[in-house]
Amino acid sequence: MSIRPVIGVATQTLAAIPGKLPDCWVMGQTYVRVLARLGAYPLLVPLLPHDQTTLAGIYQLLDGIFLTGGVDMDPASYGEARHERCDTPDPDRDWTEMQLIRWSLRDGKPILGVCRGVQVINVTCGGSLYQHLPEMLPTLKHDYFPHPANTFSRDYLAHEVYIESGTLTAQFLGSQTLAVNSMHHQGIKKLAQGLRPTAYAPDGLIEGVEGPRGFVVGVQWHPEELVENYEPQRRLFSAFLDASGGYKSAASR
Repeated sequence: MSIRPVIGVATQTLAAIPGKLPDCWVMGQTYVRVLARLGAYPLLVPLLPHDQTTLAGIYQLLDGIFLTGGVDMDPASYGEARHERCDTPDPDRDWTEMQLIRWSLRDGKPILGVCRGVQVINVTCGGSLYQHLPEMLPTLKHDYFPHPANTFSRDYLAHEVYIESGTLTAQFLGSQTLAVNSMHHQGIKKLAQGLRPTAYAPDGLIEGVEGPRGFVVGVQWHPEELVENYEPQRRLFSAFLDASGGYKSAASR
């Protein structure tokens, strides 16, 4: 990569621990390390819903937006009441990521979303989510979360996905079917208008989307956990960083 792009990664709220810590912003290290190792400058973005001016200034520094996994979105963002199995939401993160997506779609700035990230892309564009797949779409297990009580690891290949031919995702991954990890209990219910489905789980759940123009790609699995041992997953990140480098180059002319 001739140009090293700056990639924005929104953080997540860590609630205060009385007597030890005030409210904090955090993000998993694997996401950041993978971006840096593959040639990006990762920039962690604070959650500032009451300071859009500062967020806009940070956005101008970015060449691409990477949307990570994390807590469930607030179902109010897609017009539903909260299911009892829905996580406690992080409205500041929802607001920040949705604003970054809107600006990026407007400007043609590359976006890559994984797990929660593909869900945020879908909701921002007008779609909705299954709030608890084990109850709402119970024909396939999706929630292979590592836990001391089981043997699952974050790179455990839980099931295959079918990749739609003729899509950017198929071009990057280079296969019609692909084994992926799976650590989610929510998923895309109504696909937003303007998004194209690019990958499906065996139960028909949409596990990949693309936007109508530029590089707007989301996948439901966690490719950042698979880049070391699986070349197709590394190509997905490399394609995103190449697109972000191209955006940076064009913007500097």
